[in-house]
Amino acid sequence: MDTFARLVASQDGLITQAQAYQCGLTRAALRWRLASGDWREILPHIYATVTGDPTARQRALAGLLYGGAGAQLTGGVALRAHGFRYLPTDPYVRILVPRGQQRRSVSFVALHRTDRPDPRPVRVDPLLLASPARAVADAARWCRSRRQVRAMVADAVQRRLTTVAALQEETARAARQHSALLRAAVAEMADGVRSVAESELRQVLGASRIRPPIHWNPHLVSAEGGETLPTPDGYLADVGVALEVDSREFHTSPGAWSRTMARHNLLARHGAVVIHLPPSRIRGAPASVLAEVEQVYLTRRATGATAAIRFAESDPLPTRAPNRRRSR
Repeated sequence: MDTFARLVASQDGLITQAQAYQCGLTRAALRWRLASGDWREILPHIYATVTGDPTARQRALAGLLYGGAGAQLTGGVALRAHGFRYLPTDPYVRILVPRGQQRRSVSFVALHRTDRPDPRPVRVDPLLLASPARAVADAARWCRSRRQVRAMVADAVQRRLTTVAALQEETARAARQHSALLRAAVAEMADGVRSVAESELRQVLGASRIRPPIHWNPHLVSAEGGETLPTPDGYLADVGVALEVDSREFHTSPGAWSRTMARHNLLARHGAVVIHLPPSRIRGAPASVLAEVEQVYLTRRATGATAAIRFAESDPLPTRAPNRRRSR
């Protein structure tokens, strides 16, 4: 296979004008191929040597080729390449380019000049991706949906595509403009929240004025013997109330769902009251959810009920869900 064929094969059928000339193609030959329809210009000086509409991967690679030396793919398209399931609504292929780059955004490609390219890009041939943490941070800044931002951040942490520490580092370095949703979602993850539904529950319970701090995803053991117990989504320690967001999102088989129910029953056997809260109810009837949690808490406190459960020594300090400000 000659140099031209190898290059085109390695780039999913794409080639730049400069690469074509370097491979010996003349300007006249290039014009003929374009005029005949054998090749198509899909971005300025970026050509597809195959027929059909460009695939998502070809669009991403075309954006990188157009961006030139030092270009990195970021945002939602990079997240898709990293294997994320929850992606922001974004029509553009987002490309990070060095600050001195003179090219402009065009067609489906948005160029973002930066003095801070990702120092840890990931090569997924033939694409060069910003790291998962950087891609999440960038995508969140261009997203206006709180739920989508929460989903991206929760997906990253839940599936260990990146870490809370890496997201905090990116958040600290990111421009403050348009980063409020990102900062809020990362703060929730740092507090122990691990899903979008948990984030929404945290927000709902933040309106309460009567409950104590809630431990999110705490490490629990039995009061006698120190037996490791299941980790509830939230836990009110003084009255032994466990909060469980009963979503099937992370339980893709009947067996996994049954094991989750068994975990809940084990908490109950040690004296905890388990409140089961489906995401649809948290989202659709937040006032009802708040009233139920408060009522169970007040009833348990009035009767002096508690559970034979304590926190493991490694468990972090409790965190209080943010309260809404009273209007003045």
